[in-house]
This record gives sequence, structure tokens and C-alpha cells, in this order.
Amino acid sequence: MVLVGWGGPVESACVNSYFQELGRTVFDRWKQANFSLEVFPAIARAALDERPPCEHVSLDELVRDFLLNDEQPHQTQSGFGEPELVTYECPRFYIQVLFWLDGTTDIHQHEFSGAFHVMAGSSIHAGFAFENMQPITPHFRVGDLRLQQIELLETGRTVPITSGSGGIHSLFHLDKPSVTVVVRTQNDPGTAPQFTYLPPHVALDPVYCDALIMRRKQALDVLEQTGDPDYARLIREMIDQHDLEAGFYILQNGMRHLMDLDEWEPALETFQNKHGASAAGMVASMVECQRRDHIRDMRGAITDPDHRFFLALLMNAPSRSSLLELVAQRFPGDDPVDTVMAWIEELAEPYDSGTAAMDLLVPDDLDAFLAELRQMLAPGGVPRAARIPAKKIRETRTLIEGSCLRRLLDY
Repeated sequence: MVLVGWGGPVESACVNSYFQELGRTVFDRWKQANFSLEVFPAIARAALDERPPCEHVSLDELVRDFLLNDEQPHQTQSGFGEPELVTYECPRFYIQVLFWLDGTTDIHQHEFSGAFHVMAGSSIHAGFAFENMQPITPHFRVGDLRLQQIELLETGRTVPITSGSGGIHSLFHLDKPSVTVVVRTQNDPGTAPQFTYLPPHVALDPVYCDALIMRRKQALDVLEQTGDPDYARLIREMIDQHDLEAGFYILQNGMRHLMDLDEWEPALETFQNKHGASAAGMVASMVECQRRDHIRDMRGAITDPDHRFFLALLMNAPSRSSLLELVAQRFPGDDPVDTVMAWIEELAEPYDSGTAAMDLLVPDDLDAFLAELRQMLAPGGVPRAARIPAKKIRETRTLIEGSCLRRLLDY
């Protein structure tokens, strides 16, 4: 029988029997290797590639079985995935199916190992290294986050997972839904905590919660929402009084409101005077987080996979050249600059005071802005007679530098 699931026809298989067989295969091979954690990613990857879930399991049947059949493995209370379905479990490892609708993962590492398989949809996958690491506390580190690779993962790809800082990565899911099958250990000793990374310089433990800092941020939120005139002054006093980690969280929490009040620079100066060189990298991470948050917010309202692909590149590509290379890879035969320009125009929205190109309000007409941007992206492709004066290009460049389109300016 052939079933039509999301993504097209697939070979029919009893969902539970498929994952039971996959689990037994992984278990038997891992047992022969004396349950060595070093070889588990290769074993998981090989088992997934031999009988890929995308070719042997119908998503329709998977969901139907999960909804109607009570004989299911123990389900975790994890918030990872939208949702996570556990389809096989044993004491040493388990198999999960992760649905992704509007979410995209933070840059993170794992305290487990294994492999994941793209069962449906596609994603931009980025891998990183955290260099020059310095611990501030057991739950907070500074260093230099470096992009190692960025690639397009399409349906059928399988990727190994390495636990600890050797497996720092992020995924930006392009289709709605994207679905991944993960074969993973329960946890690997010595690899906790599972740090989240805020590029370019901060690593933090997302599970750890300092209750006092949390309540202080909530109290500041009350002052923000009630328009208290002492809000900015109190933040400066707190930064001056508290330690580096607490100062970071306080400043990060109040960043947008401080900018609205035109009080960001004084608060920033207080932080830098207090902590010196250590503060510089943290501020860069706060600014970058704001840019990435803008892109995440837009992703929630954008469903077109090509537009999501563009957002993923704006978030993760390290330079304009790498961004255009990935566009050319996904759309061979098309001029990547033409493709990017078309996306920006398609995503533009008119407002009373101008046109919004992504998160950038264009004061002049959109066509003039697009012409200026095209000249910046591919100056050699613009006839000399049509070139825009350098002064105007510099003005537009300054405008773009404060938006999520900034990656288009980076060589």
C-alpha cells in the first residue's frame, strides 16, 4: 500500500513497528560496541540512512497512530519541538519526532549525542565553535563564537549530533511544518550544562535561574509598564552595584525600553565603566540578539519557504558573499542578486510615512531604495550612466546598518 503523507507518497509502514525496528537496530549495534558514547552518533546516523524515515513512514499515519493508539512510549515534558513525540524509548537512548511550525532554535549545544534526520521540510543548519572561553560563573561564560559552516538541509539529510561544546549549532526551519527524527542518548555524563550562545561573545545556561535576578527583572517590568520616571536611574544604580552577570541580565532586559526613553547610552556607559573590557563583548551580544529577535518576530508572520530561507540567511550567514552563494545553491541558474532584490520587494509593506522593507522604514520611494541597494550588492552590474552618487549610497548604507538587512553589507 502507498500512503500520501506530507511531502508526497511514501512506503507504508506500521509506525510503531518502524520505530521499534529502528530502535532495536541501534541498540544491537551499540551493544556490540560496548555502548561507547564515541561511536553512538555514527551508529545512529547509519541506521537512519539505511531506512530513512522520510521514505518509510507516512506523517499522516504517524500523527493518526499517536492520537488513537494508547500503546505509546513514555512522553517527556520537554518544551523542545512543536511538539515532541517520543516514538521509542529504552534506558540508554530514545527516538523522538520533532515538529517545527514557527520556532527556530537558538544557537546551542547538547548534553546528549546521536543523529537527526530531516523527515519533512528543510532547514538552514549552522555549526559554530566557541573560542577563547572564560567562565564568569558556572552558568555564564564569555568568548568568541565563530561560524564554522552553514548549509541547506533538505528532506532526507541525516546529521550526527555530538554532545558538549564540540556540537554547537542552530537550525532555522524553512517549511511549515518541518519535521525531524532524532535518535539520541538520554544524557552524556560531563557535558552539562547545555549552554545557549548569544553571538558573538556570550554563553549562558538557559535552565539555571537566579530567582533574585528573575524577580528584579519582573519588578523593573512593572516600572516600565507603569511609566515610572525613575526606571532608567534605577537601572544605572543596579548596574553600578551588582556583579557582571547580574548587570548583563538587567541591561539586556531593559534594552528596548531604555532605547525608547533615549537612556540606552547612559546605562551602557555605566556598565562599561563598571566592568571595563569584559563589558564590550556583552554589549555586542545584546545588540546582535535584538537583530536576531527582529528576524524571529518576522518569521512568525511569514510562511513562504523562500522568504523564510532569506530570513534564515540574514540571521546566520556570516557575510554577503556567503549569503549569495547559498541563494545560488538553492536556485541554480538564477542571478542571486536578482533573487534577493525580488524577495525584499515582495516583503515590503506600505505605511503612511514610507515603506517598510523588512524592519527598515524607507523614507523615499521603494524603487529608489532598491536601486541603491542593488548598486551596493553588485556595483559592477550597474551601468556607469545609471550609478547613484556615492553620498546617497553612504546615506542608505547607514540606514541599512541599523536593520536586519545589515548582513547584506558585510563582506
